[in-house]
Amino acid sequence: MSRPLKKMTRPDSRLPRLLPALSFSLLVTACASGPQASPDDPLEPLNRVVFKVNDKADEYVATPLAKGYRAVTPQPVRTAVTNFYSNLADVGNTVNNLLQGKGVDAAESFMRVAVNSVLGIGGLIDIATPAGISKHSQDFGLTLGVWGVPAGPYLVLPLFGPSSIRDGVGLYVNFQLSPTTWVNDEGVKWGLWGLGFLDARTNALGATDLLSLAALDKYSFVRDAYRQRRQYLIQGGGGKLPDYEDNDGPTDGAAPAPGAPTATPAPAGADDKMPEGEAKKP
Repeated sequence: MSRPLKKMTRPDSRLPRLLPALSFSLLVTACASGPQASPDDPLEPLNRVVFKVNDKADEYVATPLAKGYRAVTPQPVRTAVTNFYSNLADVGNTVNNLLQGKGVDAAESFMRVAVNSVLGIGGLIDIATPAGISKHSQDFGLTLGVWGVPAGPYLVLPLFGPSSIRDGVGLYVNFQLSPTTWVNDEGVKWGLWGLGFLDARTNALGATDLLSLAALDKYSFVRDAYRQRRQYLIQGGGGKLPDYEDNDGPTDGAAPAPGAPTATPAPAGADDKMPEGEAKKP
């Protein structure tokens, strides 16, 4: 008699389920990180190892792929791809804004999905933004933060990059909220994930080039940028963004976000006009 074949585990379901376990295992492993760990970043020794591996993978695999994609793909096609994934993200934005009690933002996110999916040919054309329907980007890590869940130690995840214990758990929920997870055909699903990664990495090429030039210690720069940016978003844009002015190197206030060591970004909506009657000096 032939032995019955075992049911194969779907690869798409294994990856999201492994994320919380991965975050926990990294935390446990880093408990013995030794005297190099600082109180602000207790997992730093392990984080730096993972960060270095991620950085090399990005340098030798992701960046060449992104540059090749940008070189061979016309700008209108790349814009349509970006719009498509932005429309998919608005599904999760709708849910998370609703969970945070932001009814207007949730309604606008839902309207964006409806308008762009129908009038924008499945999201390939962004009709909602010119129509005045604002985008309100959220994720479940931010939702947990709004609910008062502490971030926990800073954590660098393999392949996924900067995170925290809270945001690592949120990443699993983000996978479940993504419409690409709901696709039954495995080939289509992995193709959508791959194209989405390529699109996101291509759009970030300028920021990472600037990061390489601006940061003496890339790890500290990315860590501080990530933590301050997340706190800024949790506070609804009411927090203080970092000041990079005249720094010899990354500091606790230093902030992967675009920025230069001589620039001082202001919170969104800040009015930086000069006082009336004061001429602008050359």
